[in-house]
Amino acid sequence: MSEPQTEYDTPWKDALERYFEEFIAFFFPQAHGDIDWQRGYEFLDKELQQVVRDAELGRRLVDKLVKIYRAGGEETWVLVHIEVQNQEESNFAERMYVYHYRIFDRYKRSIASLAVLGDERAGWRPERFSDELWGCEVNFRFPVVKLLDYQESWQALERSRNPFATVVMAHLKAQETRDDARGRFSSKLYLTRRLYEQGYEREDVINLFGFIDWVMNLPAQLEQDFWREVSQLQEERRMPYITSVERIGIEKGIEQSRQQMREILLESIALGLDLKFGSEGLIILPEISEIQEVEQLRAILNGLKTVNALSELRQIYSKFEVYEVQ
Repeated sequence: MSEPQTEYDTPWKDALERYFEEFIAFFFPQAHGDIDWQRGYEFLDKELQQVVRDAELGRRLVDKLVKIYRAGGEETWVLVHIEVQNQEESNFAERMYVYHYRIFDRYKRSIASLAVLGDERAGWRPERFSDELWGCEVNFRFPVVKLLDYQESWQALERSRNPFATVVMAHLKAQETRDDARGRFSSKLYLTRRLYEQGYEREDVINLFGFIDWVMNLPAQLEQDFWREVSQLQEERRMPYITSVERIGIEKGIEQSRQQMREILLESIALGLDLKFGSEGLIILPEISEIQEVEQLRAILNGLKTVNALSELRQIYSKFEVYEVQ
């Protein structure tokens, strides 16, 4: 049976945009109490892209810049920079610092840089960047939430009605069952059943199921078995929330988001080829543009940081072709 594959960036981005207030309440309750939610908030994705476009090759899909208003009545607002990082990265703290000071330089506003770490290494907890030379010192600290820590409070997650309790549970179970399709089937069914048991509104059931369905994809046969179980569950509870129409919508949304991500990665690769190899580098762009899998494109983009020749870059995506033939 084929191994389940998982992609986290887009579902996290969607969840953040749908449930931003709940996100802050769940992960950063102190900040939540200092925000005037009645005045609303505004996502500044385009502004963030402009601010950090030179900070690194490409961009992180779950960087979110949000304008909010603080409680107390003062006419001010802060920018909340959120990172959901799913892989260990040696220069992560430095990048957080670079983003922070670039945003400050542009807006001259107070900034809260918040990090949610979704990787699987318990000891990796970057929360500070410092630099010192001849008495000139920089010491930048930022709050970090480690999703792995929630494994120790699983019962609290099960009781919580905050949507991000479901998000965290699905994220952790997706990682835990990466090599276990049967285990993923059971966990996915459990988390879906829990949506009904928690008494969520229909829209929330559909939204949260969309996250679960994305990060906990199954092989074809188990997927069919799963949908039969879901249909039976909905009949028993007389809650036909996830109909064939919603399911098609979820699948179309996933496919559309994947295509958008693919286009973004191709743009970043084209920029990287031009910056590193000049016009010669763009010669292989048509080959790369034929690649459909997002993970392959991400591997190419990451490879651009270390390769010294186009032949080395070709080796990266040639490996995938070999695996497919086998």
